[in-house]
Amino acid sequence: MPSSASTASSPASPASARNTDVVVIGAGLAGLTAARRLVAAGHSVTVLEARDRVGGRTLNHDLGDGQVVEAGGQFVGPTQNHVLALADELGIDTFPAYDEGAAVYVHGGRGTRYTGDIPPDLLALPDIGVTMARIARLTRQVPLHAPWEARHARRLDALTLDSWIRRTTLGTGGLDLMNAFLGSAYGATAADASLLFSLHYIAGMGSEGVPGTLERGIGTKDGAQERRFVGGSQRLSTTMAEQLDGRVVLGSPVRAVEQDGRGVTVRTDSGAWTCRRVVVAVPPALAARIHWSPLLPPEQDALFSRLTFGRLMKCEAVYDEPFWRGDGLSGQGVFRAGSSVCSMFDNSPPSGKPGVLMGFLGGRQWRAWAHRPAHERRGAVLRAFAQVVGRGALRPADYFEQDWTTEGWTRGGPTAIAAPGVLTDLGAWRDRPFGRVHWAGAEHADYWNGYMDGAVRSGRDTARAVIEQES
Repeated sequence: MPSSASTASSPASPASARNTDVVVIGAGLAGLTAARRLVAAGHSVTVLEARDRVGGRTLNHDLGDGQVVEAGGQFVGPTQNHVLALADELGIDTFPAYDEGAAVYVHGGRGTRYTGDIPPDLLALPDIGVTMARIARLTRQVPLHAPWEARHARRLDALTLDSWIRRTTLGTGGLDLMNAFLGSAYGATAADASLLFSLHYIAGMGSEGVPGTLERGIGTKDGAQERRFVGGSQRLSTTMAEQLDGRVVLGSPVRAVEQDGRGVTVRTDSGAWTCRRVVVAVPPALAARIHWSPLLPPEQDALFSRLTFGRLMKCEAVYDEPFWRGDGLSGQGVFRAGSSVCSMFDNSPPSGKPGVLMGFLGGRQWRAWAHRPAHERRGAVLRAFAQVVGRGALRPADYFEQDWTTEGWTRGGPTAIAAPGVLTDLGAWRDRPFGRVHWAGAEHADYWNGYMDGAVRSGRDTARAVIEQES
C-alpha cells in the first residue's frame, strides 16, 4: 500500500549526492530490520526502495471498513521466534489462523473431509509415510550452516527432489502431495529443486534448539501456518518505516554500486549516496542485475543468477461471511492433482467478517493458468473452492489476485530455489561479503529460509556483522 510522508522521505534530486554511514537497498523485512538495528547502534542509515511502498513480499489488500487481508507472505508459527519477537517489539498482535472443523482433500474431482495435516488417501499413505520418514532421516545429516559439506552432498545435489521420491516410493501419492505443498512453499515443483536444497530447506524449519521437520512446515496447528498478524503482515514493515523517521526513500531503484578502498557510491534514478557500508536486502536474482564496479566475483554472480524465483499467484474470494464455518469446515483444502489450485485456506480477518478464501496457484498450476484469460482463471479458482466448501463459493462479493511474477521488483515468489548442482558448486558464496557490501534477505537465512522469520533473522545477523566491522 502507498506510504505516507511519515514513513518515507521524497527522492533526492538527481544532482545531489548525500552521505550516510550505511545504505540499505530494499525496504522489506530484512532491510528494515537491519536498518533499525544499525540506527539503534548509532549509525546514520538511508534505506533505498525501488517501489512506492515498503514491505517487499508482504502486501496488505484493503477490504474496506478498516479490514485488510494479506496478498503476500502472511503465516507464522512455532520456532519462528525472530519475526514473532519483532512483532512484540512493535506492538503488533497475532491471531490464530482459522483451523476449526474439517479440511477437505480433493482427488479425482471428489472431496473428502478429514482432520489433521495428512490427507486421507489410503493408496497414497504408504508413499507419504516412506517419504516423510526418509526426509526426516536425511535432514539430520545436513549441516545448516554449510549443506554442501553434508555426507554425500554431491550425490544429494545431483538429484531433483522429484527423481529421489520416484526412486524411493512405489506410487505417486507421496510426490503429488509434496508438490501440493511445494506449490505454495516454492512456487515450483519437486522437479525444479535439488534434493540437497530441499533437505536444507526442511532442516531449517525449526530453531537452534528444535530440529526442523516437514510436519512443522506443512502444519497449521503447531505448524508454520498457525497464526497471522492483526492488521496484516505488511504492518510490520510500515511500522518499522515510521520508526525510521524519514530514512526510507521510496521510488529509488538502485542501478549501480561502485566501491573502492575509501567507500561506496550507490547510484539511483533519483540521485547518489556515498557511504562506508552497503546492505543489499533484495532477492539474489535482482541483486545480480545491479551494475557492480568492480564486478561481483563470478561465482557469486553465478549463484545469485541461478537462485531463481518460483512462480506464485494468490487468488482470494470475498464473501459477506465465512459460510463454510457453519458447515463444520475450516476452509482449508489440499488438491492432489489436476486442479487450478494446489491448496487453500480461510483467510478471513480476525473479526470473521467478511469471509475470505485464499488459494495458491504455484508452480505447475501457475504455468497452466497464469496466462489464461482472467475470467477463465477466476472461474476455475472458484470451482476449486466450491469442491471444498460447496456451491456458495461460486458467488463471491469480490475477487482479487496477486501474481508475484508481475511485481517488477520481485519477479516471482515466494522464494528462490536451487536446481541440482548449485549448492555444492556455489553455495559457499551465498553470504560472503563483497568488499564493503553485505547481503541480507529471506534467501540468506538458514532457519526458515524464504519465510518472514528468515528475512528478519537475516536482517538482524547482517546488521550485527556491519556493526562489528565498523566498531
